[in-house]
Amino acid sequence: MYALVDAVSFYASAEKVFDPSIRNKPVVVLTNNDGCICAVCPIARRLGIPKFTPYFQIKALLQKHGVVVRSSNYELYADLSERMMNVIARYCDNQYVYSIDESFLHFKNYSNVIKDWHQYGHEIRRAIWKETRLPVGVGFGTTSTLAKAANHAAKKLAGYKGVAVINDTQSAKNILEKMHVNDVWGVGKKISQRLIQQNIKTAHQLSMQCPKFMGKQFSVITERTVNELNGVSCLTWDDIKAPKQEIFSTRSFGRRIIDIHSLQAALTTHSTIVAKKVRQQSSLIKKLLIFASSSPHDENYYKQTMVYTFPIATDNSCDIATAVSLMLAEIFISGVQFYRCGVGAIVLESKQYRQADLFLSDSSNPILMNCLDAINHRYGQGTLTLGAEGKSNSWQMKRQFLSPQYTSNWRDIPKINC
Repeated sequence: MYALVDAVSFYASAEKVFDPSIRNKPVVVLTNNDGCICAVCPIARRLGIPKFTPYFQIKALLQKHGVVVRSSNYELYADLSERMMNVIARYCDNQYVYSIDESFLHFKNYSNVIKDWHQYGHEIRRAIWKETRLPVGVGFGTTSTLAKAANHAAKKLAGYKGVAVINDTQSAKNILEKMHVNDVWGVGKKISQRLIQQNIKTAHQLSMQCPKFMGKQFSVITERTVNELNGVSCLTWDDIKAPKQEIFSTRSFGRRIIDIHSLQAALTTHSTIVAKKVRQQSSLIKKLLIFASSSPHDENYYKQTMVYTFPIATDNSCDIATAVSLMLAEIFISGVQFYRCGVGAIVLESKQYRQADLFLSDSSNPILMNCLDAINHRYGQGTLTLGAEGKSNSWQMKRQFLSPQYTSNWRDIPKINC
């Protein structure tokens, strides 16, 4: 049996944890630079507030309904996510954290231990609510795809009350018949459009197709999906958590950048984010891409991209920041008002099969990188930085409606007056 535990409107729910005054109010969370709505709590959803709408277009409607608006508080979300995952881990010894608010569980040889999956799911929900105040949905299925479908039912279909179980043909049919084909895990937008053209509109209709035929007509992924919907497990943990082939960190600036030092600080910060993610999946960077651009709406649009190849693949933040500095002069042009920049690891190698060079010294320094990651993990991201990142945050993204960082900043710790 597999399970997927997924938070309900995670960003919006996280905003309510330490602020009881907004728990019964509609809440939305904005994307980077307060651009669009990226999270809508259930109360706001009932008002018809759509996701991914530019904030300026819907501002009047939000004010009319008294909707609470928050900027993305990534520091708070990361901390609450870790707390939630730690609670979930107590309920199964085989856990895979799929995203910031989703965790898969694989219950191998648990049939003699767990007699009632519904009850077990509610135990998980109650524990997470008690210890984090985050609402979650729990879906159980005989495959990971069915667990994902069950989670969809637990959160969005009437009558399931936060927990759904697919453990036989009838329970699968009850849920899959009510599930649109584009909500099936592994079915992308383009494939769903082609399926609908063939009158395959629900997940149940997809499950009734011949897997081999679907594989020939679409892809091996679609073939696996059909098999999984029929209870045939095709996805292993390695398939689900395969290392990323590219890792990027990009962002628009809170205000335009016109000097080279600010651009270097921004690019270096992005490079350290990429380096951290590369280390987390035990990879090494062979080729690094950096870019910077003005706004595409500017009269004289400017964009420059550079690629650096490392002699020896690396995950060292210092080496990567040095590469950024070497390419900076080719990127920066005086007089350009830079609007956006980013860094990407575009060719990655496995750390397990790292090849050294007899004639070049190894500068990977894993002890230093482990120390850097450990300090920032314990005391908050940005506690320890590279000198090239600078101290000024004038280029950082705009977060006008940012809530306090209750769990990672001493100044923001909640105060209780007795």
